[in-house]
Formats: sequence, structure tokens, C-alpha cells
Amino acid sequence: MFLNTTSPRRSFSVPININLQGARQRARSLVPVSSVGEDRAILLGFTMMAFSVLMFFVVSMTVIKPLVTSNWEEKTSCVLVQADILREWVDCRGVSTVPCLRVTVNLTGTNQSAVLHFNEESVLFVPQCFYVPKCRMDITELQDEAQRVKRSLEAQLGGNSSCYTDRTKNPGSVILNRKYTWRKALSALLWPVLMLAGGALLVGLVKLTQCLAHLSAEVSFQAGGNRLAGRYNQGKLYRLLRRSSTQAPT
Repeated sequence: MFLNTTSPRRSFSVPININLQGARQRARSLVPVSSVGEDRAILLGFTMMAFSVLMFFVVSMTVIKPLVTSNWEEKTSCVLVQADILREWVDCRGVSTVPCLRVTVNLTGTNQSAVLHFNEESVLFVPQCFYVPKCRMDITELQDEAQRVKRSLEAQLGGNSSCYTDRTKNPGSVILNRKYTWRKALSALLWPVLMLAGGALLVGLVKLTQCLAHLSAEVSFQAGGNRLAGRYNQGKLYRLLRRSSTQAPT
């Protein structure tokens, strides 16, 4: 009757080992793998950040650099003196010629005369003109448009208006409006900042989700391992008790 006592011990230990190995394999299979949606979300986030960097470069070249190099900061008061259409028309992109409206003002406090321009760009492209019509082939329409602007300015002769001067580079010119200001620069930087923040937030949320899923899988694996270890210890205790019972004297 003592020859059959070894078979229960072997048959009892084999399922325990099999269960432990199966639990480890299932725990490895529970480790989260990046899904297609997560990969696409990460790719979208990095694409948004790349486009935001490109937008930063464009804004810095078209807005920030002209603003930093601009010297049109001194604000003064100008008195409109004269508005004339020059006889010699100016070239317009090599396609046609357009009339040039020249406006002269006096700077209050200094009694110096200067040529009035609409903004910084007009000083660079048409230094002698306040206003030029858009390029068109119809000469009559060009003349009528220039005359309308001239009559509007003549109605304001002798009136005061604020203007900006650049005494270092353009002492004989003043501008009516500044095209490049810090307010406009900040508004132009708003979209690149939002796109960069959105892309970084998207990538961060996906990575956080993957990290939490990995931690959850590790916690579940540890809990399952503890349960299996408890069962294995109970099995060992059972085998010891059975061995002691079989070896006890009858």
C-alpha cells in the first residue's frame, strides 16, 4: 500500500507548475502594445509641432524682424499742408504706370516740412508718394481714384493728425500708421503657440495613457503572482501533511 504514495505527489505538482507558467505567459500578453490610433495620435502631435516651428520661422521673418529693425517710434503731431498728384507717374511692377499722390505736412514744434507716407512699406517702395492706386490698365479709372483720394485729403488741410518719425534713417519722411507693432506681432504668434501647445499636449496624453496602462498590467501581474504563490504554498503544505500521514505508524 506504500508504493502508490509517490504518484499523487507527482501528479499534484505538475498542474501547479503548468499554472505558474501559464500565468506568466498571460501576464506577458497583458503588457499594453501601442495601437494604431495611438500611433496616429503621436504622429499628428509631432506634425503639429513641426508646422508650429515652421510658422514661428515665417512670423519671425515677416513680422518680428521688421519690428525689431524699425525706428518709427517717435510720435509727433503733423499739420496737413498740401496734396498734389505728380505729373510723372510711377512704375507699377513693370506692367503699367500709376499716378502718385504726394502729401506734404509740417511737424508741430519744429516747423519742418516732411513727406507723409501711409506706413513703413510705402517709404521703401514709393518714397515720394503717399498713395498709389492698384495696377490697372485703364488710365481713366486710375486718374479718378487718385482724384478722389486727393479731394478727401484737401478737405482736411490745416488739420492736425498724429504721425511717426524716423530722424536717423528717414529724416524727411513721416508715416501715418505703423504696420509693425508689438500687438500685431503677439497676435501673429498666437497661432504657432497654440499649435505647438496642442501637439505637445496630444503626445503627452498618449504617453501618459500608455504609462498608466503599463502600470495597471504590472499591478495585475503582481496580484496574480501572489495568488498563485499562495496556492503553490498551500499545495506544498498539503503534500507535507499527506506525506506525514502516510509515514505515520499504523
